[in-house]
Amino acid sequence: MINSKLHQHFCAQNNRLSDWYCSKIKNISYPIYSSYDIRDSGFKISNVDANIYPAGFNNICQTDRDNAGDLAKKYLGHHYKSSNKILLLTEEHTNNPYYWDNVASIRGILLEAGKQVLVAIPKKIDQPLLLKSAKGVEVEVHSGFGSSSQVQSFQPDLVISNNDFSQAQEEWAESIHIPVNPPRGMGWFQRKKSRYFKFYNELVTEFSQLSEMDPFLMNVKTDFFAGFDAEDPQSLQRLAQAVDAMIESIRVEYEKRKISSQPFVFVKNNAGTYGLAVIRVGSGKEILEWNYKARKKMKAAKGGRDVEDVIIQEGIPSRVQNEGSTAEPVIYMIGSDLAGGFLRSHSEKNATESLNSPGAVFKRLCVSDLNVSLDSYPLENVYGWSARLGLLAIGMEAQEMNVEFVQFQNNCKD
Repeated sequence: MINSKLHQHFCAQNNRLSDWYCSKIKNISYPIYSSYDIRDSGFKISNVDANIYPAGFNNICQTDRDNAGDLAKKYLGHHYKSSNKILLLTEEHTNNPYYWDNVASIRGILLEAGKQVLVAIPKKIDQPLLLKSAKGVEVEVHSGFGSSSQVQSFQPDLVISNNDFSQAQEEWAESIHIPVNPPRGMGWFQRKKSRYFKFYNELVTEFSQLSEMDPFLMNVKTDFFAGFDAEDPQSLQRLAQAVDAMIESIRVEYEKRKISSQPFVFVKNNAGTYGLAVIRVGSGKEILEWNYKARKKMKAAKGGRDVEDVIIQEGIPSRVQNEGSTAEPVIYMIGSDLAGGFLRSHSEKNATESLNSPGAVFKRLCVSDLNVSLDSYPLENVYGWSARLGLLAIGMEAQEMNVEFVQFQNNCKD
């Protein structure tokens, strides 16, 4: 399988690749945490989504969870030396106990890093909320507004956000005068997947030249489609033509490499998360045959926002299995370190479908597991390098968007 060959290839060139990575990362600012959905087809491996505000720290294995406090301490010590009081800003998912397992995990990681932590939401509330996670852990949640009595008393010096800012939260932002990491400016109210994948694929090309490999092995074709309207026949006609062009370009690449798989693509909301507004298609004709349910799905974004533009992305079938179900690795990073992950699997989805949908289950996947093998193939270098390239792409996104990581001090020790 290709990942075994890539693993050996990367190991043989470890010093050169690490030096290149260090030269890149010292010129960017990057978030305290991130996660990457990886697709592994056996003939190529790529991350197909990058989350800057990941919810799922409760799903990483205990071994990695035990190390996470040290990774957070290292990141904060290197980049925010004087920050000791953390305002952990969360989503307002008060009725989702699994999300609060994630919050409790992040809070625990920060406490183990030696920080004081106040959990808050970007909303004015008169009294703290006492929420219980799925595991029964109680989380006290306060108003995160700078004028609130809790924030005034706590006097945080850094906000760590687990709120993805699908809504801009401008009123909250105006009330806070301390650094926010990841920055609000990287939130989904203005972040675009097309920008991320532009930089990711550029980095794959550069990385491939350095490591003397075919960039096809790690890239993922991604085209931007503007002016999307699921109810406009002309918009759907243009989208269908663009889908057919993408599928034909993938077919050409497959034929060059004698790959027998049938090409397909995903149409995805260009500014969304939680697996919303994502549909797999095998031809432009399928777009023209979308029924009411499909069109409705492509209009639904988090927070009730309209889907205004989309990306057309090369579909990568998944060869990874978990107890007979199709699965995909999700790799978590703290700073630039691999921090754990999990296998997302779905018994009702096949190898070509999106697995980030209701009914997905999670199996812990330790970094130490990656170091050994899945199905006898060593994977840490392969999946890890895809995630590292993703982190660089996030930093390049921020630069192009003119988003500042306030008070972030950079070096290559992280």
